[in-house]
Amino acid sequence: MTNSCNCLSHLPDLKSRSCVFSIFVAVSLICGVYFIGGAWFNKDLFRLSPGFRMNTTQQHTDTHKCESILKVPSPQIQVLNDTRVSSPEIKINDTSENTHLEKCNQKCRPVGSEALPNGIISIHANLEMRPLWGPVSEDNKPKYGTGLLAVAVGINQKELVNKIVQKFLENDFVVMLFHYDGYVDKWHDFDWSNRVLHISVKNQTKWWFAKRFLHPDIVAEYEYIFLWDEDLGVEDFHPKRYISIVKEEGLEISQPALDPGKSEVHHPITARRHKSRVHRRYYKFKGSGRCDEKSTSPPCVGWVEMMAPVFSRAAWRCVWYMIQNDLIHAWGLDMQLGYCAQGDRTVKIGVVDEEYIVHLGLPTLGVFSDRNKTNTESIDQSKNLVNSESNNFDNRSAVRRQSYTEMGIFRNRWTKAVNEDECWIDPFKQSPQLRKP
Repeated sequence: MTNSCNCLSHLPDLKSRSCVFSIFVAVSLICGVYFIGGAWFNKDLFRLSPGFRMNTTQQHTDTHKCESILKVPSPQIQVLNDTRVSSPEIKINDTSENTHLEKCNQKCRPVGSEALPNGIISIHANLEMRPLWGPVSEDNKPKYGTGLLAVAVGINQKELVNKIVQKFLENDFVVMLFHYDGYVDKWHDFDWSNRVLHISVKNQTKWWFAKRFLHPDIVAEYEYIFLWDEDLGVEDFHPKRYISIVKEEGLEISQPALDPGKSEVHHPITARRHKSRVHRRYYKFKGSGRCDEKSTSPPCVGWVEMMAPVFSRAAWRCVWYMIQNDLIHAWGLDMQLGYCAQGDRTVKIGVVDEEYIVHLGLPTLGVFSDRNKTNTESIDQSKNLVNSESNNFDNRSAVRRQSYTEMGIFRNRWTKAVNEDECWIDPFKQSPQLRKP
C-alpha cells in the first residue's frame, strides 16, 4: 500500500515534466522552421531580385560576361516594416512557376544591367551625330552596316586627307579624324568637316586613339574598321568594291595592296601583283627568312602592314583587346594579328590587289618639333622649316627608338602571358621539327 501511494504521489511530477518536454520540443520545432524558412527567403530574395545582387570580383574583372538573371513577379515577396512576409499567392512547388524561373534563368544579360528590365537595355552605341532638336534629316540618317574610317591626321597632310575623306564619305562611310597636332579649326574650310568626328590630342598615335575611342561596343554597328595612316593616295581605290572583294574572299583582316611604282614599300608581301585579285603569302627562296608554300607564319603568310589595316567587326573586337593601353606605337602587334583572324590565318588574312593604294611614306609624328618653340609655332612654320636646316628639328629617330622599345615590351608580355595562362591553347603551335617561318 505504501508503494502504491508513492507511485500515485509522483504522477503530477511526471505529467508536468512531460508537459514541459512537449512544450520544449514544440518551441524547438517552431524556431527551427522559423530560422530555416527565414534563411530560405533571404537567399531567394537576393537570388531573385537583381537590384540587391552583390558585386563579385568576377563581375568587376569580366564586364562582358552575360549572367543568368531570375526575374520573379513582385507579389511573391513583400517587405513590410522591414519584416519579410510571404504572400498567400506563393506556391513553391508550382510547376508553371518553376518553368518561368527556368526560362528566366537562361536569359543572358550584360554585367551591370541586372537591375534593369530587359527591354530598356541598350547594348551598343554608334558614332552617328544627333540634332539637338527636330527630326533627323535624310542626309544625316544612320547608314549602318558599311564601315568606319579612322585616320590620324596632321595639318601638313591636309590635302591628302581631304581626298581620302571625300572618297569614303561618298561611299556612305562614317569618318573619324584623330588630330595629333592639336589643329581642328583649320579643317573647317572643307564642306565635309561638320559631317565627320574630330578628336584632338597632341602627339598621340592612331593606336592610342583607337584604344580609347574605338571600343568594340561603340563600333559594333559597322561591318569593317579602316584604321589608316594619313600619307596614302586613294586615286585608284574604291571602298565599296574593296569590301565586296573582302567578303567574297572571306578575309577578316586585310589591306589594299601598294602600287610598287609609286609607293614606299617596306615589306614585299604588301606590293601589288598584276592579274591577281588577292594574295595571302609571298615567296623568298634566298637569304635569311625564306618563305615558300609550306610557310605558315608571319610575315610569309597571315600578315598585313599596320599603315592601312582593315578589320572585320569580329576581328576588331579581338584586336582591340590585344592593343596595349600604354604601348602607343603598336609595334609587334602585326605578328600576332593571326590570332584574331577568326580561323586559319593563312586563309583569313590577305592583301587585295584589285583595289590598291599609294603609300607616300611622308614624315608625320616627331617632325618639326623645335625644342625652342611651342608645337603650334612649329606647325605654323612647317613649310618654311622643310628647307631650313637651322630651324628644323626632327624627332623621328627618337620615335623609332621608342617604337623598338615598345616592341620588345610587347613581345615579353606575350611570352609571359602564354606561359602563365594554363587554359590557353595556341592554335598555331608547331613542333620544333616542323616549325618554319
